[in-house]
Amino acid sequence: MFRSLLVLVLSLCLVTTLVHGSNDNERKEYIVYMGALQGAGTSAMVDHHNLLLTAIGDEEIARESKIYTYRKSFNGFVARLLPHEVQSLSAEKTVVSVFPNTVRKLHTTRTWDFLGMSETLSRGNAQRESDIIVGLLDSGIWAEAPSFNDTGYGPVPIKWRGKCVNFNGCNRKVVGAKYFNLNQAFSDQDTPSPVDDEGHGTHTSSTVAGVFVKDASLYGLGTGTARGGVPSARIAMYKVCWTNGCSDSDLLAAFDEAIADGVDLISISIGGHSRSFFEDPIAIGSFHAMEKGILTSCSAGNDGPDTSTVENVAPWIMTVAASGIDRQYRTVATLGSGEQLSGISINTFSPQKMMYPLTSGALATNASERYGNASACDFGTLDKNKVMGKIVYCLGSNGQDSNIKQYGGAGAIMALEVEIDTADSTVIPGTSIFPRDQKLIDLYINSAKNPQAVIQKTITINVSAPFVASFSSRGPQKINLNILKPDITAPGIDILAAYSKLPTITGYPTDDRHAVFNIISGTSMACPHASAAAVYVKSIHPDWSPAAVKSALMTTATPMKIVDTNAELGSGSGQINPTQAVNPGLIYDISMSDYISFLCKEGYNNTAIGLIVGGTENIDCTKFKPAQGTDGLNYPTMHTQLDSNSTSISATFYRTVTNVGSATSVYTSKVTSPKGLLVKVIPETLKFSKLNENQSFTVEVKGSLEPTGGKLLSALLEWSDSKYNARNPIIILRPLAD
Repeated sequence: MFRSLLVLVLSLCLVTTLVHGSNDNERKEYIVYMGALQGAGTSAMVDHHNLLLTAIGDEEIARESKIYTYRKSFNGFVARLLPHEVQSLSAEKTVVSVFPNTVRKLHTTRTWDFLGMSETLSRGNAQRESDIIVGLLDSGIWAEAPSFNDTGYGPVPIKWRGKCVNFNGCNRKVVGAKYFNLNQAFSDQDTPSPVDDEGHGTHTSSTVAGVFVKDASLYGLGTGTARGGVPSARIAMYKVCWTNGCSDSDLLAAFDEAIADGVDLISISIGGHSRSFFEDPIAIGSFHAMEKGILTSCSAGNDGPDTSTVENVAPWIMTVAASGIDRQYRTVATLGSGEQLSGISINTFSPQKMMYPLTSGALATNASERYGNASACDFGTLDKNKVMGKIVYCLGSNGQDSNIKQYGGAGAIMALEVEIDTADSTVIPGTSIFPRDQKLIDLYINSAKNPQAVIQKTITINVSAPFVASFSSRGPQKINLNILKPDITAPGIDILAAYSKLPTITGYPTDDRHAVFNIISGTSMACPHASAAAVYVKSIHPDWSPAAVKSALMTTATPMKIVDTNAELGSGSGQINPTQAVNPGLIYDISMSDYISFLCKEGYNNTAIGLIVGGTENIDCTKFKPAQGTDGLNYPTMHTQLDSNSTSISATFYRTVTNVGSATSVYTSKVTSPKGLLVKVIPETLKFSKLNENQSFTVEVKGSLEPTGGKLLSALLEWSDSKYNARNPIIILRPLAD
């Protein structure tokens, strides 16, 4: 889908675990996670070496096997191990987990107006926003982009402990830049510095905190003032993604540094298959960030509309899905008959002639080629002499424009198999047409004596919004069946933002276009929108915890246009509404002791929790208030997945809200629920006499499971006083078919 990442995605299909060999006698890379940092006076490096020596039994091999030590923000190391050494280390009482070092992937102007954050928005304490530093773990940054100009910025905040490594692009806007490639596995396309070879990290960075750039566009498309959601905030880039992907060990190294450097929020548009919380580098790193008051915002993944595909699901992470705004890019192909086909693409080319000869892959077949599908314009299947100078109609829309360019074609009209909502850039004039128009063009090509067509430059149209992007990963999650993920949505379709001038705008080497702005899509683009919204809230409420900031964004979110069950499983609480989130009225806060109780309920043992939280001391779960109810956490949404043996619905959720609205206020509950689902709130009214006062309530959900009922039952709890309104979705899910 995301053309600039095509080579990366192909490489990830081939490489999922970093290995040195492929059998039990050859070493593979593992991360040994040991929890929080230990007390002063203890040398992590010495401890790590002694552990390895015990497991391996040879001083020299133990020393050579270790790759990296984490020792700034949490405790652990990376090493090349044999299977029996993994087992030995896993049994050590000071080790929380040992897991393979796998490779993850990137989740690759107008949006802020759509979200209500206009250029003239009052930002409260502007100096406070300028003091906030956003750390991004990504593909690097092209600091020469106009979005990172530091004119007008004051000195770098004195709290900042980061620096720039092998990078000349830092200024008062980009205040830190580091890179992590622990294997030193650089390809010819990789620059061993924080410089962005992909464009992805530059795009996400400017979406969070790019400065105002007037008349920004991609070759005239999307023209307007480009800006980030918090243009006064500072940026620190931690480059962890390379041609072969983003390794777990590099991600953890970046977390280790970013937390110690003093970032205020971490934004990560990267993901991989969900794993147990403490065998997942993003869950581990974000937990230790949360301990320091740092919220981590992550993309939900691009594997929608399939269910159970959501990634980055730890409850202390803000998991962000992608939504569409009220603008869509369309590219019209006009046939010689006068018929106009409105397709979807990012086509920067204006036609040089009134009409071009038109053919199809089926008619331009290379008779000597026996492999591949010529109708789909597969590489090697077409006759160059039949394509040269013509627009070619291809069945399928997966890079055929690049193939047509290599044959000297003038353009490509590609046939989509299903309706989509995302436009990709084409390397030559091109558009992807919807299934409803395909019979028409096929009939025209095969009936006209001299078929012709022309592909116009892309235009924009208005569409109904917001809606869940078709590619955005859906729930339910597989790690904790009672926490709804994703949490929230943000714009992620066709986003114009800054870009690196090193790659081409499509990522194809046959493309000769380079630009400082590009239009791309993905939950990668949604995540930095939500990150900026969180920074905006934090700048006004600096004393709020990560959970409080996330709660404010969730309970004030804009309801989504839901067209089917899958979309509801991908929308979370709705689309971010930053200007409302600064005044949520009520917040659902979560303390460290709450998380400890949650981990106890999840089955983590005292020793593991002790290492994670304190470094050495055991945690006694019996001394903490037991996590109550179906989910065991004070989460803004309420959710449960029923098992296959369930004959009825019965769930209980215990919640505590903090008053951050009016000092004296009375909130009344309102429940909207479908037939057959009874939702009872106890008490139905909450009375507050002062700010920051807590009040607790219980939600009981009961109902019958009708044999012919749908797979999802959706209800809504709203707490309202005369001024504020907090929305809390309730999602009950039947067992999903495998």
